[in-house]
Amino acid sequence: MGAPAPELAALAAAELERPAPAAAAVLAERIRARHGASTAAILFYGSCLRRGTHEGVLDFYALVDSYRAAYASRALALANSLLPPNVFYLEAEAGGERLRAKYAVLSLDDFARGAAGAGLRTGVWARFCQPSLAVWLRDADARRAVVDAVVEAHLTAVRRVAPLLPVGETVAYEALWARVFRETYAGEMRPEAEASIEALTRADAPRYRRAGEAALRALARRGAAGLGVPFEIGADGLRLGAAPPQRSGAGLRRLLAKAAYAAQLFKTAFTFGEWLPYALWKLERHTGTHIEPSDRQRRHPLVYGWPLLWRVLVRRELR
Repeated sequence: MGAPAPELAALAAAELERPAPAAAAVLAERIRARHGASTAAILFYGSCLRRGTHEGVLDFYALVDSYRAAYASRALALANSLLPPNVFYLEAEAGGERLRAKYAVLSLDDFARGAAGAGLRTGVWARFCQPSLAVWLRDADARRAVVDAVVEAHLTAVRRVAPLLPVGETVAYEALWARVFRETYAGEMRPEAEASIEALTRADAPRYRRAGEAALRALARRGAAGLGVPFEIGADGLRLGAAPPQRSGAGLRRLLAKAAYAAQLFKTAFTFGEWLPYALWKLERHTGTHIEPSDRQRRHPLVYGWPLLWRVLVRRELR
């Protein structure tokens, strides 16, 4: 994956190897039981990890050797291969409490490609340039693959946002990462208020400063394969010496990414379960907008739920 990034690898490994909360461990074991020996790693990420809570729905990635080995169903394996990831919902009882999880299934190879920015969607690198936790790792090879991919996710994030930064001005690390998250949420049509985006980095500014400096040092070691232009790494942030080349067709790329996101959303309707109430709950939690589905929409979401969700998308509340 290019020149080594020892500082970033150390940061990634330290975050990934933190002790797992009990609720996350219970849910991870249920996920692993579903996919058997093909499971190489289970990663916990997202708002519940940041807030240190098991209330709500915990987010995971299950990384597998191959889709065919991960499923008894050939149809699910094919769907995961053609349009990764597959997304599922599960619940578990522990200590008298009901725990809830949403998890995505990706092969180790697709996880590495996603972290490096391959494909249209930003999901992998946008999520894993944020802190995550490896609740379960099968072996040393799985650990190495996950750490390498998380390192690459940070580098991809900085490379992708660099063309959008002003030349000759120092961009603080907090502002750099806030711009990363703003752009990736917009590309995925996800509902995230500006205050929430800023809170992501403000809640752990030293971590993002360390991650930013480490990523830039790694990119500097890659020379022309890094940012592609001269830049300075300062204690306060990044300063570009020239404008990075603009990616041609950026507008088309974003449009295609949104189309891929919509296709993924449609596929998830068949794997997720109670997806319409979940989507509306997610909307309300992020934007404060409450939409109550009718009984008919709850009973038959694949027939009657899509017009409701389309109205939400048109109003740009699921950006």
